[in-house]
Amino acid sequence: MSNSDVTEDRGFDHAAIEPKWQQEWDKADVFRIEDDATDPEYVLAMFPYPSGEMHMGHVRNYAITDAHARFKRMQGEDVLHPMGWDSFGLPAENAANDRDTNPRAWTMDCIDDMKAQMSMLGLGFNWDREITTCEPEYYRWNQWLFQQFHDAGLVERQTAELNWCPDCETVLADENVEGEDELCWRCDTPINRREMDQWFFTITDYAEELTEDLDSLHNWPDNVREMQRNWIGIQEGASVAFELTTGDSVDIFTTRLDTIYGATFFALSPGHEVAQELAEENDAIADYVERVKDADEDEIEQTSGVFTGEYATNPATGEEIPVYVADYVLDDIGTGALYAVPGHDERDHAFAEEHDIEIQQVVEPTKDTAVDAEEIDVQSKAYTKDGRLVNSGEFDGLASQAAREQFVEEFDGEFRTTHSLRDWCISRQRYWGTPIPFVNCPDCGEVQVPETDLPVELPEFIQTTGNPLDAADEWKATTCPECGGKATRETDTMNTFIDSSWYFLRFISPGFEDGPFDTEQASTWLPVDQYVGGIEHATMHLLYARFFTKVLDDIDLLEDCREPFESLLTQGMVLGSNGNKMSKSKGNGVSPVRIVEEYGADTARLFIMEAAQPDKDFPWDPEGVESASQFLQNVYRLTTSFTEGDIETGDGSTVDDQITQEIQATAATATTEFEQMRYNHALQAVRDLVSLLWQYAEYTEPDAETFEHGLSTVAKLLSPTAPHLAEEVWQALGNDTVVAKAAWPAVEMPENYEMADKLIENTQEDIRDIIDVANIDDASRVEIAVAPEWKHRVREIAKETDGDVVGAVMSDGDLREHGEAAADFAKEFIGQEHFDEQLSPAEESTALDRAMWLIEREFDADVTVYGPTESPDSLASKATPGRPGINIEE
Repeated sequence: MSNSDVTEDRGFDHAAIEPKWQQEWDKADVFRIEDDATDPEYVLAMFPYPSGEMHMGHVRNYAITDAHARFKRMQGEDVLHPMGWDSFGLPAENAANDRDTNPRAWTMDCIDDMKAQMSMLGLGFNWDREITTCEPEYYRWNQWLFQQFHDAGLVERQTAELNWCPDCETVLADENVEGEDELCWRCDTPINRREMDQWFFTITDYAEELTEDLDSLHNWPDNVREMQRNWIGIQEGASVAFELTTGDSVDIFTTRLDTIYGATFFALSPGHEVAQELAEENDAIADYVERVKDADEDEIEQTSGVFTGEYATNPATGEEIPVYVADYVLDDIGTGALYAVPGHDERDHAFAEEHDIEIQQVVEPTKDTAVDAEEIDVQSKAYTKDGRLVNSGEFDGLASQAAREQFVEEFDGEFRTTHSLRDWCISRQRYWGTPIPFVNCPDCGEVQVPETDLPVELPEFIQTTGNPLDAADEWKATTCPECGGKATRETDTMNTFIDSSWYFLRFISPGFEDGPFDTEQASTWLPVDQYVGGIEHATMHLLYARFFTKVLDDIDLLEDCREPFESLLTQGMVLGSNGNKMSKSKGNGVSPVRIVEEYGADTARLFIMEAAQPDKDFPWDPEGVESASQFLQNVYRLTTSFTEGDIETGDGSTVDDQITQEIQATAATATTEFEQMRYNHALQAVRDLVSLLWQYAEYTEPDAETFEHGLSTVAKLLSPTAPHLAEEVWQALGNDTVVAKAAWPAVEMPENYEMADKLIENTQEDIRDIIDVANIDDASRVEIAVAPEWKHRVREIAKETDGDVVGAVMSDGDLREHGEAAADFAKEFIGQEHFDEQLSPAEESTALDRAMWLIEREFDADVTVYGPTESPDSLASKATPGRPGINIEE
């Protein structure tokens, strides 16, 4: 039987081979890492909330980190690739209420289900390092860290107006409020505002460092860094005091002190101390402050406000300007007060128009800008850009930046840095979270629970409205650690983002009992080398984890480690076929379990990795799933056809060198793409190699050693993304160890490979074009001629000549012998500025000779390749460097 007749179906049974290889990996301890490893490659996916059922977003996230971890392991790295469970949180509490159970039982069942699904997918995690944040041995250290932060002055008990979700019955941090409609991130309920006593981490102490260090995160996506930068909202500006007719001196903060001469009114936020005092004496102000206090954003006009009857003195002009209380001035931005320049601020302009306040221009464009100063009309629209000062007394003509610097001293101000980031409210009025380790004593006040009494464990769950811990009377009742008198436990629990702000440290030493983690080991193993997760955590989890890391370094729990994650990849979403995000409620979800049962884990993983680059969204495509499945079966059939003797091998041929080069080039290409996490590109290279091996077997009797080398390379290159099938191939080739522990292929790219490959592709494409244009039905002979040496010489002279190309060529005695042909060819390069690197004539001949079999096979014709000194003149005249002359006969 000839190799071209090998058609027997040798498919594999994924349901049989996948559990087998998962057991073999466990036996071989493939994914285990020793504590004494030196600076291992730390690969981490954001750990999941255990909802019980994985979705395709989970599969994509974990397939990415598993592929990267397997790749690095095969490159000889020690790899830490752990998994755990972000298992506290309101959803579990709500689910328990709905199902008449308790959050712990529900959570543990969900963990069991999701862990089984991860194992079914063959994900290679360090399960011996598994952590579960709702276990007392974990949240004990949440409490301990809370106390360390408290002792370091980073915890405050504050009365503040906070976001309150009436459905979840708990406060929310600003980061948990979504969209312009201000909805709860968990249940989409519109939030209210409430004044409450709550616990805060003073993350604002680190606002400047959190911003500055974003510049050092070179391997983070630019959009994530920008989102954090905008959220923190650092602003450089100045503060200046305005004297009010009330007798108060009120500081304002501004980034545009250059506009102070244009201030025509002064505005206070409704919550400003002076506004509150005025409200006590003025019913109109009191009515306005009360009306806007709890109103939704869409219920108040952004130009609403009330004149107080008071005035402020502009320190620049000495003029008195009216003082308003205005809703568009925010309590917690700047100082809650501002001088308003309607000529140069859009919100001030809108307010001034509504209240018939003077609008004055004090900045105009400079002459070197595209805007004509005469075209500026601040009465109709504010001019908000920098420029030069006008109507500013002795400072007319001064540039905006210079004015901002000079006016600080001129008007007794001071330079200041402010930010929009607010302190992190970590209190939650719910049961399923870490109890805050404080007690409330009538005599001693708020007192820390002694370290020896940690953890403060949760009591049995009580189904009730509001905070279940408030109803746990027996648990609440305790004694004061200081005076021994009766006291009550703090019933607020910690925001679950506390758990995920340091979990990556616990993975390093999960059994450590003398602290939350081993400081020496953590300082050596951090930062996480590759972190993968959703961009939705850009201003919550990622910001909090960065904050925690800096604090832990400052309190000597880490050593010289200021950032937790070296490289960050934010994976795109898997969309439904209609282009919308997958979800059960939209009816476009796809169950990973069903896909694995029908096609196998490798098919699911391969399709996910081939469909798009990891950071891009892509739609679920049943045809793509089928294609992935067929490809894997194709690889298996090719392997078993070879190992069971259905592919006849020989003593070698001229084709072998070409195949060896392609194997080497594929390994080099795939390695580069794996390093950049462009898995779709790497896998396309593997597909091309498999196709080439089939062609090799069908064209000739392949060299057995060369063919086996090709299949071994395919097995290794597929191992990160289709690990079970890769093991089957590896075993079939006679290896007695798992491919997961094999060395990654050698990756040296063959010399001049890319130029040779481009030459071959262009030649094949030119042949196709000639056949198509000439309407050739059946080509019997193809002649290919490499350009003669003199044409390569003309190109080199043109490349080096700046000016008269023809003259330079014709001044060469050897080229002059070619007369008009040389001159005409030289003309083709006149004006050409860019010259690609190209093969020499001999190298072109070698490359085409090596690939001649591919052309013969595709076109079913005899192929002749002429070297630079061999071709007929009629064919050589058509050839140019990098573009051989071609003649086709029917």
